[in-house]
Amino acid sequence: MIKIGFQKQPMMRKVLVSLVPVFLFALYLYGLKVLFLGLVIFPLGIGLEYLFESGKQKKISEAIWITCALYLLSLPPDVPLWIAAIGIAFAVIVGKEIYGGFGHNPFNPAIVGRLFVYITFPNYMTTGWLKPGMFGIDAATAATPLSLLRQGNTYDILPLLTGMRAGALGESGVILILLAAVYLIATKTASWRIMLSTLGSFLITTLCLDLLQVPKAFDTLPALLSGSFLFVTVFMATDPVSAPKKPGAQWFYGILIGSCGVLIRTFSLFTEGTSFAVLIANTFALLFDQFFKKREK
Repeated sequence: MIKIGFQKQPMMRKVLVSLVPVFLFALYLYGLKVLFLGLVIFPLGIGLEYLFESGKQKKISEAIWITCALYLLSLPPDVPLWIAAIGIAFAVIVGKEIYGGFGHNPFNPAIVGRLFVYITFPNYMTTGWLKPGMFGIDAATAATPLSLLRQGNTYDILPLLTGMRAGALGESGVILILLAAVYLIATKTASWRIMLSTLGSFLITTLCLDLLQVPKAFDTLPALLSGSFLFVTVFMATDPVSAPKKPGAQWFYGILIGSCGVLIRTFSLFTEGTSFAVLIANTFALLFDQFFKKREK
């Protein structure tokens, strides 16, 4: 019998460090709601991984902290606790452990859990938006900038930059997310190729649809700063397990995420398409790697 503990994964610790300011900003905006969700998600997620890994006499991966944190920060502020619990359970069991645990999952577990509850409980997951206030004081319901843009309304850039707008817990801190991207790239924790190609393809596709005056197309800059695009691009698309490893493959992977995210946003029933785009790209990650591996021979 080995002593059950956490695997030492320095890369995951760096990701966790980069998420701390985003979490604190969410706490500032929504107060105790963030803590209550965290008290449900983290113990349940870690406990479930412990149950699976202890049966195989393995330690828990420190990546479970990232899965729980990303899942938490991707939720609406007013989501019921029981839905949050179902989502993290699905993320750990179906998104990760069913494939053999850390290092074997083809899909990002946090996205798997988030999209499962998003599709299963749409009434709760699309109406739990609150107008942010200092430590959650202002609890009035509000529409997200992305939903307003989709209805043809305009939205001021300043609230999008400062993060004082409705949205998922972690998506509105745009400046903090960009600083996290710089940190992750500088420490060689996340792939700059994936970030750059995702961002570039998103901007080009959005701009083309905008210039062509396609119905329901978004203005380019508000579209970039609205929704979860930057959050997903920096923290989820760059997941080292579910993303490609070959440099050339990472360019194609990012292009697929950025372009698909825009197309899903514009033409589907779903207001936000970035998470779906990452899940689609996860499916092709191994194929991209195999293609570029053959080219290198």
